[in-house]
Amino acid sequence: MVRSKSKGPILQRRDQVEAGTTDQRLLDTRGPSDWVHTDPWRVLRIQAEFVEGFGALAELGPAVSVFGSARTPADHPAYALGEQVGRKLADAGFAVITGGGPGVMEAVNKGASEAGGISVGLGIELPWEAELNSWVDVGINFRYFFARKTMFVKYSQGYLALPGGLGTLDELFEAMTLVQTQKITSFPIVLLGVAEWSGLLEWMGGTMVADGRIKQADLDSLLVTDDVDEAVARMVAAREGEQP
Repeated sequence: MVRSKSKGPILQRRDQVEAGTTDQRLLDTRGPSDWVHTDPWRVLRIQAEFVEGFGALAELGPAVSVFGSARTPADHPAYALGEQVGRKLADAGFAVITGGGPGVMEAVNKGASEAGGISVGLGIELPWEAELNSWVDVGINFRYFFARKTMFVKYSQGYLALPGGLGTLDELFEAMTLVQTQKITSFPIVLLGVAEWSGLLEWMGGTMVADGRIKQADLDSLLVTDDVDEAVARMVAAREGEQP
């Protein structure tokens, strides 16, 4: 007779039958703790992150995700720009969502909070950023980048990118990809800082568009500006269903 065992929906036979039961391992605190690092348990942690994020942000209202460098000091022009962005988005009736870290993110959260808006920070577990900045009014810490990325897209009506590093570029290109593939629609992307972004867009046009790897329309959908009022107006137009 073949030795077999059912473990929930999983059938184990022959040498694959595990000793003990899941309940036994759960209740026996003297047992090994390696199970918390296995992939099936990670699925529950991932699920929990989505549940927490959805629960915290479901009633947020109109919001804009703003990205920028965590390494920007408070006396840098980009920090002052971030404060202005946060303040004007709040004045226009938007909540702001940032990565919750220091630098430009802190500046945006500060500007929104001081203007009486909702200031959201979505933190991520990293070796060098231990906690959310003090201007975050609603904060969620994530283990998994992909769960956090979902929250940025799902609960914002557009992206606004200030001068930043690899994280900012990551969010920018992901949003451009989602728009290009029509995974999201009516989703404005604004790049603040003409001098900051022009070189990148010129390279993309001269190399990627020229070689047929992307279309000029992919770049034309972006708004590149130095004017915060113009950037906020693009978000307001999207909220009201107007085409740019």
